[in-house]
Amino acid sequence: MPLVRTGDLVSAAVAEGRGVAAFNVITLEHAEAIAAGAESADSPAILQISENAVAFHGGRLAPVAAAAAAVARASSAPLALHLDHVTSPALLEAAREEGFGSIMFDASKLSYDDNVRRTNEVVRFGLRHGIWVEAELGRVGGKEGETPLDAHTPGVRTDPEEAAAYVAATGVNALAVAVGSSHAMTERTATLDHALVSRLRDAVPVPLVLHGSSGVPDAEIRAAVAAGMVKINVGTALNTAYTGAVRAFLAAETAAVDPRKYLVPAREAMAGTVADFLGLLRAPRR
Repeated sequence: MPLVRTGDLVSAAVAEGRGVAAFNVITLEHAEAIAAGAESADSPAILQISENAVAFHGGRLAPVAAAAAAVARASSAPLALHLDHVTSPALLEAAREEGFGSIMFDASKLSYDDNVRRTNEVVRFGLRHGIWVEAELGRVGGKEGETPLDAHTPGVRTDPEEAAAYVAATGVNALAVAVGSSHAMTERTATLDHALVSRLRDAVPVPLVLHGSSGVPDAEIRAAVAAGMVKINVGTALNTAYTGAVRAFLAAETAAVDPRKYLVPAREAMAGTVADFLGLLRAPRR
């Protein structure tokens, strides 16, 4: 079916009192697995390509974006395409040229004032070109190349009053907040601050986004959605499934050289992970 827009999927999730999952795309197999998992779960999903993934593909957005979009259009599930954790002005322009309907602009490493200024500039860019803009306030941490960050460090989590002021000053369409998760977690041991999620939901007029959801247990994700989280980002869990399946195949089939032999179970493992996460988001918020 035709690509749908991230903003439309998020708005529908808000109206129906549920979450919507966004999964990171690195390879073609990631995109195919997300589509297959969404079809299996009979659920919408967002395919998101990060700035790091673009760097992996030689800094060229067009090829990976075209592949992901083609997979989405060939799917029977409602799928959107989103550009994640953008910091580069050149990549913003490339997103416009490639027809992205949504981006996450990440100025979270800047001072609050600089974050507001740069994000507001990007929101104005988005308004000119019909692009839905997500931003981050607080420090989720854990991305490759960053100093390890304890999600429980004082000052790391998003303050509701500051979040309300930030949304008013920037005009963003959605806000990623720091509530106890971290990027790149390979074990699901994170504990979220659900009271803070509820306070943030009440403080800001836009949907909340949970980054680092791969490290969050099922019950914690359900509770976060019940407390007010809407867009749930998942990346590392797919890579864990992918790599685990490849390792298992090559350990058993030591003479194998055809990558299709081990990419099939890798893709299937990711599709199962996608379906599992989508199943968590069906229940309405209390």
